[in-house]
Amino acid sequence: MNILGINAYHGDVAAVLVRDGQLVAAVEEERFRRIKHVAGFPRSAIRACLAMAGIEGRDIDHVAISRRPRAHLWRKALFALRHRPDPKLVASRRANYARVDSVGDAVAEALGLARADRRPTLHRVEHHPAHLASAFFVSPFDEAAVCAIDGFGDFVSTSWGTGRGRSLDVAHRTFFPHSLGLLYLAVTQYLGFPHFGDEFKVMGLAPYGAPDRVAPLRHLLHLEPGGRFTLDLSYFQHWNGGAAMTWDDGVPTIGRVFTPKLEALLGPARQPDAPLTSAHEALAASLQVVFEEAVWHVLRAVAASTRQRAICLAGGCAMNSVANGRIREQTPFSDVYIQPAAGDNGTALGAAYWVWHRVLGQPRAFVMDHAYWGPSFDDAAIDAAIAARADDLARAGCTVQTFPSRDALNAWTAGRIANGEVIGWFQGRMEWGARALGNRSILADPRRSDMREIINTKIKFRERFRPFAPAVIEEAHADYFVDSVIDPFMVQVYPVRPDRRTVLPAVTHVDGSGRLQTVSRAANPEFWGLIRAFETLTGVPVLLNTSFNENEPIVHQPAEALDCFLRTRMDVLVLGTRAIVKTSAAVA
Repeated sequence: MNILGINAYHGDVAAVLVRDGQLVAAVEEERFRRIKHVAGFPRSAIRACLAMAGIEGRDIDHVAISRRPRAHLWRKALFALRHRPDPKLVASRRANYARVDSVGDAVAEALGLARADRRPTLHRVEHHPAHLASAFFVSPFDEAAVCAIDGFGDFVSTSWGTGRGRSLDVAHRTFFPHSLGLLYLAVTQYLGFPHFGDEFKVMGLAPYGAPDRVAPLRHLLHLEPGGRFTLDLSYFQHWNGGAAMTWDDGVPTIGRVFTPKLEALLGPARQPDAPLTSAHEALAASLQVVFEEAVWHVLRAVAASTRQRAICLAGGCAMNSVANGRIREQTPFSDVYIQPAAGDNGTALGAAYWVWHRVLGQPRAFVMDHAYWGPSFDDAAIDAAIAARADDLARAGCTVQTFPSRDALNAWTAGRIANGEVIGWFQGRMEWGARALGNRSILADPRRSDMREIINTKIKFRERFRPFAPAVIEEAHADYFVDSVIDPFMVQVYPVRPDRRTVLPAVTHVDGSGRLQTVSRAANPEFWGLIRAFETLTGVPVLLNTSFNENEPIVHQPAEALDCFLRTRMDVLVLGTRAIVKTSAAVA
């Protein structure tokens, strides 16, 4: 039984393939289209899933899309009658709904089905149940609370309930136009970060500021009994047609969602090209405080309602790793599970497992304990990519080495890292989700206080306030981080132990924290072995890990890794067991 799950006609479109309850492949369309958060239809991702599974389109039995436009129709109609939104907004939504309704033809084309071929059964799974399913059905828990918090999907922004075995009961929904995701988006745009997905920049900026604007920001949100909340809609215009949204094929866009009243409250909004000041840092810090207050308000109600000690989280707001790291401190929950594609990309996963468990009634037999579900490339493909760029590599003065064993490669690479070089590390199957977790990574020495600026200004070409993550072997995380737990997906932030902060300056953020990734020998022996080799050399079982890209989606194939390597000031590129060294790199 093959089930294809897709997120389509939204941002972060993606596809997954589940065979007999086991995940076989999961990948985001952006990695193929080379457009961040690309919207539209995941045609390339679907075809990649088929290739990874070794099947053809006619072998797909069920297709699940994480949209059900007819959900909550009476609420939508009542809202339209009461508020009479801009006709352009209504027309845009209707056009998007029509694409979802006719998705069967796009699926058939992507699967390569002829008119006479049997078509798979199509299931439309509501957006928020797909979020909840993406978290619970792949978690290690047989029973847990489930909660999804995001912008919106199918007229819902927040939902929670309880998962037990193959059942998932939704007990509460917060409906449009009230949304914690929209709260964070409005202030993100006010701070001069206008692009889809820029909220993570504000999260990285927040630790630089003093949260002295909490009081005015609280005007935007009202917390109500039972975990409920409402926005003061006079500060927002997403609900009345003032903010156009585009989910067509290409770059997703969202117009300005805040009204002039927010500027009357906070002062003029920052322009994207204007300098960042201490006032902007303070506002980012204050937003994080107000957002976390609201999250704790919701999650405490979830705990009281479900009486569970474990929780599975999903939705775009579940990518706020700073808040995630404090859940066990601020709520009754003792165990937290968040899969690596918690945003809308992950609804493709949830839709597939919703069909497997809820529609087909099949038992659970899969736990996602690693993120390596994308395409891989063998030595022949790597050698072909290197040969195709031979002239460019020669002009850059590069040399190519091949290592006889993984141990030899790891020891050599660890030595280069310890010598201060920046390494592009391309191995195995590509990661699922927003984080590079050791297969499509840029790696460096966390002990160097200048390394963050080196990578931000010479390789990533991005804002200097952006932090980098520590990747630590699983056995040593408690030695370096306070109250940390095993987290292979890099979705929780913890304090670095005070006595270790001078040891790890490149991965310790300005507030003394780090977005932790624990690396398991069982899940990723290659990356674990490299970190262990670095520990043997330096005594430190930690590497700086950031995504292998430069203002683009994470690299997918060897040719893209070579392109990024050649156009930046990276020193070494390791592709499988091949290492390419620039002549400018220091000799280890």
